[in-house]
Amino acid sequence: MKKTILIIIVLLQYVNDSNAQKSPVFISNGKAIKGYDPVAFFTDSKAIKGIDSFSYVWNEATWLFASENHLNEFKLNPEKYAPQFGGYCAYGTAGNHKAPTQTDTWTIVNNKLYFNYNQAVKQKWSSQQDSLIKKAEFHWPTLKNKE
Repeated sequence: MKKTILIIIVLLQYVNDSNAQKSPVFISNGKAIKGYDPVAFFTDSKAIKGIDSFSYVWNEATWLFASENHLNEFKLNPEKYAPQFGGYCAYGTAGNHKAPTQTDTWTIVNNKLYFNYNQAVKQKWSSQQDSLIKKAEFHWPTLKNKE
């Protein structure tokens, strides 16, 4: 019984996070990448929560930043800092579907930011990331505006 309840909770979280999003950016609680500062992954090499006073709307999503400097860097070149595949799971995108992500699964490959569904999926993705990135890049143009 406990296992069934856990499965239902996980599925509800998945539905809540992905919410059949047509958005090209993974949005959770109204914020891109769960409110984390995308620039910080590059400059600080860690996940840092952004704050509401440093926000910017780009690509149909609200992005938060930890500092005014990070906000300004993003405004100058959002494509440089925004996660690939809109912050959806890179492994899932390679499989031609959108999946929500956890912020602690981030990876930078060739100066591009990627996220995965969870740590187990990140391990699978990491072991074959070059081929999976190519597959995801192939699927993303048609997948990004689908539910």
